[in-house]
Amino acid sequence: MTRFQIPGLSSAMLDNLTTLGFESPTPVQQEAIPVVLEGRDVIAMARTGSGKTAAFGIGMVERLNPKQFAVQALVLCPTRELADQVAKALRELARAYHNIKVLTLCGGTPIGPQIGSLSHGAHIVVGTPGRVQDHLRKGTLSLDRLSMLVLDEADRMLDMGFQESVESIASHCPENRQTLLFSATWPDAIRQLSSRYQQDPISVTVSGGEESTATLQQQFYELSPGQEPEALMGLLSREQPSGCLVFCATRQDCDTVASSLTRSGFSARSLHGDLEQKERDLVLTLFANQSCTVLVATDVAARGLDIDDLPLVVNLEPARSPETHTHRIGRTGRAGRQGLAVTFFTPARAYKITQLERSVGETIEPLSVDGLLAVPLAPIQPRYVTLCLSGGKKDKVRPGDILGALTGEAGLPGKVVGKIHIDPFQSFVAVESGVAKTALRRLEDGRVKGRKFRVRMV
Repeated sequence: MTRFQIPGLSSAMLDNLTTLGFESPTPVQQEAIPVVLEGRDVIAMARTGSGKTAAFGIGMVERLNPKQFAVQALVLCPTRELADQVAKALRELARAYHNIKVLTLCGGTPIGPQIGSLSHGAHIVVGTPGRVQDHLRKGTLSLDRLSMLVLDEADRMLDMGFQESVESIASHCPENRQTLLFSATWPDAIRQLSSRYQQDPISVTVSGGEESTATLQQQFYELSPGQEPEALMGLLSREQPSGCLVFCATRQDCDTVASSLTRSGFSARSLHGDLEQKERDLVLTLFANQSCTVLVATDVAARGLDIDDLPLVVNLEPARSPETHTHRIGRTGRAGRQGLAVTFFTPARAYKITQLERSVGETIEPLSVDGLLAVPLAPIQPRYVTLCLSGGKKDKVRPGDILGALTGEAGLPGKVVGKIHIDPFQSFVAVESGVAKTALRRLEDGRVKGRKFRVRMV
């Protein structure tokens, strides 16, 4: 018997949720799902990691007509990474019923294959505003039968300048649709958006659950200009996190900080808009499977990261607004896990801390940075090393094939194998660093799915 008890859910969905490991609804799911099932508009404020994708996705799938092979639901996301994450979650939820197709439409990839996929039809489309607009202009996407529009992380979409695109897309949607608006914050622009596109919406406001917020600890350190790199290394050496996300203001700062950490022996990578999509995907894969310990990113690049357990977030300088600060620290302390968010600031940036105090209604007491500066340097080494195989989805390679090759012919115990990620033309598998060379040799000498593939260490 499942404990995911929400009135109105079908037995097929409840069985699927049990299979997926859902035990009980999070606060935002408990409040939002019944309203979504009723067909009402929803404006929900929920922090990252609160389970908001399932909050709209479960009701979305339940309200679909699988026999009507047309786009019935559209989810707009600010970044490709978030869109990929949402689409993956929706595909899992859609397993409750047969033949529900979820299609992702994002920039950074060729538009031709997307046009081909659209020609075969889809029930749910998840995409970024720019690419969805492209398809609407080309006439390759029709929203005539749309019954649900979801704006996910709507505040971030407005921050990134997508308001005109969102308005244009909404103009192509039927007026009698259901509109769901999910956001981590409710600035005036969000309320205006709601008033323009929603009809008598139900407001849902949660912070991710008492358990989640109670496990998020914040620390603030005031330091002198130029002390940031040394303070960051001291913090990393003290905490020894399995993964850390460091926020910087500019792309150049990201590269500088990541290079400095690497020279000092830390495993660090930068993530920003100047990287090619292929590089971005590789960096995210390495960080997600714990083959890279520190990810140094801008706010835009870090949006929508699909990281299950991130113990440490560092603001190398304060966020530009209290709302952005909320987004940043929402990457840690998720789902009841312990999390630490650390913010560094110089006297010149102290006014941002004052703004944050006014926003949260609490006094922030900065800690002395001297303790961090005195911590002996102790670079964290990643638990895993990533191996790349030259075969992927197009070769019909599945995660089980790679796991079987490593634990079968290669004779490695399953516990040393980490995450496995399959791309169209290549695959990535994380193995514990102590057995990486052995795993590499045995995959080179053996076969995956009865075939020989080139294997390299990333």
